[in-house]
Amino acid sequence: MELKEIINSIKSRYNPKNIEGMARFGINPKNTYGASIPFLRNLAKKVGKNHELALELWDSEIHEARILAGFVDEPAKVSEKQLEKWVSGFDSWDVCDQVCSSLFDKTGFAYGKAIEWTKRDEEFVKRAGFVLMACLSVHDKKMKDGEFEKFLPIIKREATDNRNFVRKAVNWALRQIGKRNARLNKKALAIAREIRALDSKSARWIANDAIRELESEAVKKKIAKS
Repeated sequence: MELKEIINSIKSRYNPKNIEGMARFGINPKNTYGASIPFLRNLAKKVGKNHELALELWDSEIHEARILAGFVDEPAKVSEKQLEKWVSGFDSWDVCDQVCSSLFDKTGFAYGKAIEWTKRDEEFVKRAGFVLMACLSVHDKKMKDGEFEKFLPIIKREATDNRNFVRKAVNWALRQIGKRNARLNKKALAIAREIRALDSKSARWIANDAIRELESEAVKKKIAKS
């Protein structure tokens, strides 16, 4: 499929009610047509992997096309320059999360960017750093525990950021690290208790929510099998 055909396919899914619903969940309605993620995933299967097409989709600035770009791009062909261009263009949490989990975390830059981007002030760039931490925790089965432990002080450092899209990503990263195995569960719970002691409403929410899940029977059973 060529770019024009793909864009027309996305535009054909125009649904004002979907756009309204997305906006209620904090998704930026700008340049959005209301196409669903299942539709985009199915479209990605038809398109196949295509790096050059992914770049064109991103440059269209259409919300759904940017998500689709993350689905069809080829991780081995993604440059650091491209990562920086795309992350700077994030303007909605769903684009951030889908692109990070479908593409960015599969590149050789993922670990370094997870650390680097958490130092940045832009809301969705910082979020992207923590989303990468969460995604690596789930997807990278070979990464050693020590690499994830390096994320924990960063999580504590940024736990006082009260911006909703940042604090939710900080919490997500902490929970996913703590669900990886028993050793990291213990480490994550320890840092969560330190975070809870900080003089910050955001930090207390992050910590209490993470502790609740990481001490749950469901997580205990999961890590007992890991």
